[in-house]
Amino acid sequence: MEPLSSYAGCTLATVLKTAPLDALENRILLCHALRLSRVQLITQSERRLDAAESDALKALYTRRLRGEPIAYIVGLREFYGLDFRVTPDVLIPRPDTELLVELALERLPQGGALLDMGTGSGAIAIAIAHTRPDAIVTALDASAAALAIAGENATTHQVRVTLLESDWYAALPADQRFAVIASNPPYIVAGDVHLAQGDLRFEPVDALTDHGDGLSDLRHIIDGAPAHLLPGGWLLMEHGYDQAAPVRALLAGTGFAEVQSWRDLAGIERVSGGRLA
Repeated sequence: MEPLSSYAGCTLATVLKTAPLDALENRILLCHALRLSRVQLITQSERRLDAAESDALKALYTRRLRGEPIAYIVGLREFYGLDFRVTPDVLIPRPDTELLVELALERLPQGGALLDMGTGSGAIAIAIAHTRPDAIVTALDASAAALAIAGENATTHQVRVTLLESDWYAALPADQRFAVIASNPPYIVAGDVHLAQGDLRFEPVDALTDHGDGLSDLRHIIDGAPAHLLPGGWLLMEHGYDQAAPVRALLAGTGFAEVQSWRDLAGIERVSGGRLA
C-alpha cells in the first residue's frame, strides 16, 4: 500500500485509517511529523493537515515503506525505560540486550567499576549508570561517530560515563581493572543472509558482523579480559542464538569459573559469562 498522493485537508482520524503502515507505526510517524503527543493525536482527531504537513508525512511514510527502521526515522529508541537518540552510526538498542544490563547490575558491587565494550549509542552503559549512580562506568567504542551519539545520550540522561575511543582494550591503561566487563560485540557470521534483510540492512555493518566466523571479537574480548578484571570480576557478553556453547568453551579455556549462559524472554541462550577465578 502506497501513501496517498496528498493528505492535505485530511483529518488526523482519516490519516490513521488510510495510512499505509500498521496502526502503531502510523501513530508514531504521525506524532513525529506533526510534533504531537499520543494524547494530542486523540484529542485533535478532527484537525486537518495542511500541505506542508502532508508533504512531511508522505516523506516519512516513503522512507518506512522502503524498509528504513522506525528508530532511525524518528531518531529515538526506548531501552531499559530510557529514550536513546539513534542514527545510522549506531545499532538500534533491542529488548534482548536488557538481559545483559540486568546481569551486570546483579554482579556490580557498590561503587564498583564497569566497562562497556563497543558501546554504540551508549545504551548499556547509560542504563547501568542511570540505575546505579554509585557505579564508575567506562564505555568504549572504535567509532568516533558512535561515541558522539553516546555522549549526547549521557548528557540527556545526566549520567557520569567516561567515553573512550578504543579498538577493544587497546586504549585502556594497562593497570585499569573493573568489577564487571559487559559487551554486545559484532557476532553475526560474515555473509549471513540476515545482514541483507529487515532493519539490519540500514545498521552499521561493522557493529553487526566481525567479517569472519562470528566469534573473533568474542575471542578477543575473552582473551583480554583477565588483564582488566579485578579478582572475582565478571565478564558478560551477548552473542548469537547458536553461539552459547562455543562461547562457554572459550571462557572455560581461558580459566574463567562459574561459566554459564542465560536465556532471554524468547528462551534463547543470549548472554554467556564467567567469573575470573
